[in-house]
Amino acid sequence: MARLILDGGAVFALAANEPRARQVVERALRQHTLVVVPAVVIAETTRGGARDARANRVLNAVNEVAPATEAVAREAGRLLAAAGIPDATIDALIVAEAILHGASLILTGDPDDISALAANHPHVQVASL
Repeated sequence: MARLILDGGAVFALAANEPRARQVVERALRQHTLVVVPAVVIAETTRGGARDARANRVLNAVNEVAPATEAVAREAGRLLAAAGIPDATIDALIVAEAILHGASLILTGDPDDISALAANHPHVQVASL
């Protein structure tokens, strides 16, 4: 099944009700695409207080929270090495999640790093906010 993976920028955009983010998610849902948030994105978008309310609404509405497994972490390390981007660990974990779980579209506020990390993986598409 195809997957739409949200990065932190996408979660924040959805929390702010930004039209572009809403359109991408609505299209995915119409196409019965699984909407996924990697667990590392939760660390990136929440801080444990009342200010998390909007982000938590988005996080609670996704189909799946994907854990950062050893396989995902090792793939992320390989991606960082191949792309030569040493300080994009969360982005690499997001892309690794997409690579290891089939056809995916990543909705991101950081298309440059995400695209560079996904460059050699044609089944991973990147949609910019």
